[in-house]
Amino acid sequence: MSFEARAPDDSDDSGLSPRARTALTLSALVVLLLAGLAWGWWALTAPLPPSASDQACVETEVEAGTKIYPDQVLVSVLNAGTRNGLAGRTMQQFIDAGFGEGERGNAPRDADVIRVQIWTSTPKHPAVRLVRSRLGDARIVDRETSAPGVVVVVGDKFDALVPGRKTTTPVSATTICSPPFV
Repeated sequence: MSFEARAPDDSDDSGLSPRARTALTLSALVVLLLAGLAWGWWALTAPLPPSASDQACVETEVEAGTKIYPDQVLVSVLNAGTRNGLAGRTMQQFIDAGFGEGERGNAPRDADVIRVQIWTSTPKHPAVRLVRSRLGDARIVDRETSAPGVVVVVGDKFDALVPGRKTTTPVSATTICSPPFV
């Protein structure tokens, strides 16, 4: 048995020299870098998706006699009291009850709400009736607001939602403000 010493071979089985392998590797890395830069530039300059407030309300036609369920009704909650987070907690109760999430925030400074009000110009609307059934003795106030859906304004004496209707039915064809996923 004899062992021969071999000189180190600078080529691999592909027949490429170390210099050629390095150039090929660097070229592949440059191509990946350029592809990443192109994708990054595309992502950076692409238009932003619509915000929640832009797509908060989808006008949905409802035929007379068709049941309206909570998940078809968008509710916005404004805090007219001094309790921090009241609008957020109330909104969470509406979400837990199956209603669609609209806006939440503070009511205008001139809002005088002790317990709870619904601000709407259509008090007999089926969506308003459905929301009102969850608020107990909520007052209906004819007042305009930019918040979408049925606008609930809570004051310091508001505690929680009450069990209410599961559905409501319009007597004539109507349009409701629904969450965009319905």
